[in-house]
Amino acid sequence: MTSPRILLIEDEDNIREAMRFILTRDGWEVTVHADGASAVRVVRETQPDVVVLDVMLPHRSGFDVLKDLSADPDRPPVLMLTARGRGADRDRALSLGATAFMSKPFSNAELLDCVRGLAAQPPGAA
Repeated sequence: MTSPRILLIEDEDNIREAMRFILTRDGWEVTVHADGASAVRVVRETQPDVVVLDVMLPHRSGFDVLKDLSADPDRPPVLMLTARGRGADRDRALSLGATAFMSKPFSNAELLDCVRGLAAQPPGAA
């Protein structure tokens, strides 16, 4: 049985490495990426089961990346992360096609519960 695959698109080293550790320990195969400009290409190349996407990325925002990903009917579910937990950010992410939204900081259990739930969705249901 293969491990579920997750693509973590986060530019902050400490957050990225902490999340990678938590997810790997939970049995996920984790690929990391840190740049918004090439994020859509990396999603298409790696074909993860779940994408965790930060809003604030270098060269291109997570909102712009999400908008492009949402045009693909077979895209994986996307958990959008932001340090700015304003309602407007949540509404924008969900209107652009995010499957779930989480504000930083979050607990390890909250992250794991969310990605497990997203991975359980059928392909293209995002």
